[in-house]
Amino acid sequence: MIPAAGAQALVPIIVADIYELAGRMREYGEATARTVGQTQARWQVMSAASAEPHTVPQIARILGVTRQNVQRIADMLVADGSAAYQDNPDHRTSPHLVLTGRGRATLDRLSKAASGYHARLARKLPPSEVAALQRGLRRLLEVLDEIDPVPSQT
Repeated sequence: MIPAAGAQALVPIIVADIYELAGRMREYGEATARTVGQTQARWQVMSAASAEPHTVPQIARILGVTRQNVQRIADMLVADGSAAYQDNPDHRTSPHLVLTGRGRATLDRLSKAASGYHARLARKLPPSEVAALQRGLRRLLEVLDEIDPVPSQT
């Protein structure tokens, strides 16, 4: 068992590793997105909007980027028919961004383009490690929310 001081000393190393991983995944994502005529930023916004209705500020918080950046991308997705704004019953001036059929088809093409890379990654790690990584990252996000809650989402 690692003592508390040892665990605390590991936190900055974990943060640095997450930054490195994020950079590597961003490079991979940008290259993958280009294969289907998209950008990593558009992919991220479409992905965030795909599961359930979210407002632009909610998507910005999920992705850890500025609302203005997400707004610009959302407006482009709407302009090209990949997404639409829907009324938000909880906030009249902050509509939900939802994918259209075209947007879902694009997201499906992106997911298929990424699947080979994901499979290669998964083959390099035992399934139990992949599951443990996912649980550990999700738990880290939960703890971050406990000690530094995300502002109310509109």
